Amino acid sequence: MSDTQDSPTLPGGHSPLELADAMAKTQLAAHGDRDDEGLARDLVLNAGRLAWRLREIGLSVDHKTGLTDVVTDADRAAEHFVSRVLSEARPDDGIVGEEGAAAKSSSGRTWVVDPVDGTFNFTRGSDYWCSALALVEGDPDNPERIILGAVHRTAMGYTWLGGPEIPTTRDGKRLNAPADVPLEEAAVATYLDPKFLGDTPQRRGYEAVVARAATQRMLGAGSVDLADTASGGHDLWLQHTVTSWDWLPGRALVEGAGGTTRTVEAAGVSWRLAGRPRAVEDAARVLEWVL
Repeated sequence: MSDTQDSPTLPGGHSPLELADAMAKTQLAAHGDRDDEGLARDLVLNAGRLAWRLREIGLSVDHKTGLTDVVTDADRAAEHFVSRVLSEARPDDGIVGEEGAAAKSSSGRTWVVDPVDGTFNFTRGSDYWCSALALVEGDPDNPERIILGAVHRTAMGYTWLGGPEIPTTRDGKRLNAPADVPLEEAAVATYLDPKFLGDTPQRRGYEAVVARAATQRMLGAGSVDLADTASGGHDLWLQHTVTSWDWLPGRALVEGAGGTTRTVEAAGVSWRLAGRPRAVEDAARVLEWVL
């Protein structure tokens, strides 16, 4: 289902995908020899800038599985830019993108791409969205190794980069791990789809954790939440049934900033937790006990 807006026409009559191709050619010509960290930083930065520019011009919005599960021309163009660069700069690596970009890996490495995380926010003019990616070894749904994650929040101008073996930075400045806190002192960033607000095990698990916390935030962009968790803005991130592109970029940042991550199987779903070690362990115990 599509909204009534037509696809935007850019200056010069070019389409969003043609603009993405032009940006990819520029990236490859100027910085095609970047190392993985430099390439990841460039990709999320420019994907975010492209999406922002296209939003300013006007968006064509489609709905995928529901009213809040949306995709825009900006999502598709930003993912096209990233996959076009990667196909030439890292031809042996795989690609998995939220909007369908796919390439098989012959190197054992895969780039997991979320061109616009928080698309519903993005379409409403909010600044709470980002461009994100991760580089992993093995199956992206269950990687053997997470190499790095990168997140760019265009409205703030912030770019995070890090991983388990790469100390997380924001705009090149290393993040200092905040003091550890238990769940009862934690600020929790979370999300629960309204369809789970009935009498469901998922709601009971969510309530059991957040009721023990100091406060909660539900802002609608997982990779921004996780980047802020790495920076100390939140102490714990909690969500169930998370896709790889919503989990891996931010997971890498949290681990690179000295935080911890967990997966808890309960009530027939997988819960992802990330943040300060004590808060994560407390929340994991609550989920295992309640569910």
